[in-house]
Amino acid sequence: MDKEATVNEAINLLKLLISIPSISREEEKAADILQMYIEKSGILTNRSGNNIWCVSPMFDLKKPTILLNSHIDTVKPVNGWQKQPFTATEVNGKIYGLGSNDAGGSLVSLFQVFCQLTAKTQPYNLIFLASCEEEVSGKNGIESVLPKLPPITLGIVGEPTEMQPAIAEKGLMVLDVTAHGTAGHAAREEGDNAIYHAMKDIEWFRSHQFEKVSPLLGPVKMTVTQINAGTQHNVIPDKCTFVVDIRSNENYSNEELFGLIKEQVGSEVQARSFRLNSSHIDSEHPVIRRAVELGRTPFGSPTLSDQALMNFPSVKMGPGKSSRSHTANEYILIKEIEEAIELYYQLLDGLEI
Repeated sequence: MDKEATVNEAINLLKLLISIPSISREEEKAADILQMYIEKSGILTNRSGNNIWCVSPMFDLKKPTILLNSHIDTVKPVNGWQKQPFTATEVNGKIYGLGSNDAGGSLVSLFQVFCQLTAKTQPYNLIFLASCEEEVSGKNGIESVLPKLPPITLGIVGEPTEMQPAIAEKGLMVLDVTAHGTAGHAAREEGDNAIYHAMKDIEWFRSHQFEKVSPLLGPVKMTVTQINAGTQHNVIPDKCTFVVDIRSNENYSNEELFGLIKEQVGSEVQARSFRLNSSHIDSEHPVIRRAVELGRTPFGSPTLSDQALMNFPSVKMGPGKSSRSHTANEYILIKEIEEAIELYYQLLDGLEI
């Protein structure tokens, strides 16, 4: 398939996927359509829930395996869309539509590259995986599929990075914190105000700096994002709850941070999950060295992806800009898809890992 035909094929598939609402946990129809599309091209597919994957022909367990992964789900459309989020609209070289940038452009580009790379012998096996529930870090997404796959040596995660390689990514841990007090009448010197106890801990979360700072990801970032207390104006609240969003760097596991936090705050602290740790790949890894040779600039990403659930080296790299994700009138440039297909191919063709 020539370059123009390959790009057109990718764009047509992207437009088709945009037209099918695929909000996280509601991806079944999009998965159906994608599976039929892949099988019509003569490639056998595997499916688990709404995750679709295909394996390179002549798979050889003696070879390393590279996983090409992006996701089919989207966030819900935000307010402010001037175009139809579920209609692919092409204007001046841009394709507008929900999921065009995050991460449809990556998904369709990686599939075309899978087809190109498997057309000849490579020193590795390839698996293309279109996963679901990425936007909500759901347990029925990639986490449920990885145990079903052969051992993976390297992951390429398609997310909008302007085709620059993200060699480190911040992790995420969400804490539910509860400060306790004693109820009483606000008019008298009664009770023990839980809000005042919470204020002390909130100030700690606001100001504390963990010692280990990453050259790629910077410091661990802690942000109090929700708070709730009280039943009525004249009752001293006996409980105050708040939520803390914590973005970890590669120097700390989420469990390690949780232990350090519990030592410092007086309130009751519970973590919703420890699953989403920071990830990183060695800057001397062959895929990163080749990316640099191709003029790419490695960086650290503050945003979370399915990389957090991969227990093997991976790099996040894809067409589009992260700043367009989750916005009204989301779009991707056709030339970005064209560039992505070419760069992915140059990055991986013949790569020794």
